[in-house]
Amino acid sequence: MTSVRADGRVERGERTRQLILGRAVQIASVEGLEGLSLGRLATELGLSKSGVFALFGSKEGLQLATVRSAVAVYVDHVLRPTRSVPPGLGRLWRMCEAWIAYSRDRVFRGGCFFYAATAEFDARGGKVHDALASAQTGWVTFVEQTIEEARATGELAEDTDVCQLAFEVIALLELANAESVLQNNNLGYEKAARAILVRLRAAATDPARLPACLPAQPPSHPASAHLPAQPPSP
Repeated sequence: MTSVRADGRVERGERTRQLILGRAVQIASVEGLEGLSLGRLATELGLSKSGVFALFGSKEGLQLATVRSAVAVYVDHVLRPTRSVPPGLGRLWRMCEAWIAYSRDRVFRGGCFFYAATAEFDARGGKVHDALASAQTGWVTFVEQTIEEARATGELAEDTDVCQLAFEVIALLELANAESVLQNNNLGYEKAARAILVRLRAAATDPARLPACLPAQPPSHPASAHLPAQPPSP
């Protein structure tokens, strides 16, 4: 019976931890990681501050756990859809579509979590900076690998500068996210998608493997119109 009770406590603790992190990633995407506090989360979620402290230990511990939780969400919404397509231009374009949907649909209320958090911590040192730098490096590596796969299949020209193309694709996606968040519209996503298509067609051995044009998009509404009043619970 003791082990059953202990297991129940562990499960409840993990559910509480995920509930807290589900709220934390949404707050941080809008207000920054410095906007997080153990007391605030306890109050908003109706939890004891001591219980929240026991789960994370410190504000830095909470911030690091929030970054890890955001990485898991990013993997689910961007990396996994990309990997569902065979290597080549199709996978490369699927990656761009998945990233645009992730930002446009406000998986995080403030747009891309990592765009905002990196800007907040890029000039700082410490564990949170290092965690964000590691996440950013992982994303760049994934983009480069996806491009290299397309080159290896012969669908991108042999002389394609993989690192340069990855830099350009990421820059266009991030600018679309920044414009959408700042201007409260979705216009930048189509511009970024068109620019990426032009760049990929120029490097493709057979441009016909890429979409001839962008699919029709729904009317552009202010991004915030689609946001729930409260962050969804996990």
